[in-house]
Amino acid sequence: MQFFSHDGFDLAFLDRQPATGSGDPVLMIHGFASSHYVNWVSPGWFKTLNDAGYRAIAFDHRGHGASTKSYEGADYTPDKMASDAAALLDHLGIERAHVMGYSMGARVSAFLALSNPDKVATLVLGGLGIGMVDGVGDWDPIAEALMAPDAAAITHTRGKMFRSFADQTRSDREALAACIVTSRELLSEDEVSRIAQPTLVAVGTTDDIAGSADDLAALMPNAVAFHIEGRDHMLSVGDRTFKKRVLEFYAEHPL
Repeated sequence: MQFFSHDGFDLAFLDRQPATGSGDPVLMIHGFASSHYVNWVSPGWFKTLNDAGYRAIAFDHRGHGASTKSYEGADYTPDKMASDAAALLDHLGIERAHVMGYSMGARVSAFLALSNPDKVATLVLGGLGIGMVDGVGDWDPIAEALMAPDAAAITHTRGKMFRSFADQTRSDREALAACIVTSRELLSEDEVSRIAQPTLVAVGTTDDIAGSADDLAALMPNAVAFHIEGRDHMLSVGDRTFKKRVLEFYAEHPL
């Protein structure tokens, strides 16, 4: 693991070159309450990409993993987190990359494609469909669950799920509670329609958070949807059919 500094944060990242192949870079952007390890290393994405000849790069968002924490909601807008991703590409001297985000990371990836279109060659938006535009429900109970003194007393189903996930990943729950307030900023249909990069929208068929992949893809000029069969929001990210489809997508759209 390495670190770079941006906007007052020291951000942890991992950069692995393939043993053989072109080494075209893939920047992976993880989801809420996760980390580069939980989203991308543990489910086998680094190995999958390296074995296919790609350079695999991922970082811990501000407030997550080994990166600097903040307890101010204003630090966690998607624009600011997207600026961290752009700064990492600059730090590594990478002009253009494939960009793949999951859940909150998909939202950040979309903001990155709008703010720095020249840096983003293709997009994979995993775990977030039309929820990027319509919203993904009421997440205020999740912030309350993250800060609850007794996890056993939490009754909200989604709140209990994310509290358990945050505890499992040994996350800073106060930082996550600040993040969840401002990181859910929506994009309008018009903004989404301006994302011109080739895009793959992938959502699990039992995911009750993301919203429709088809509906989001239909708003974009160069997007296709992929349904991850039988997977919910938590299990979709490591699905083997998802990995296979992403590699096919990259083969169809080389840098």
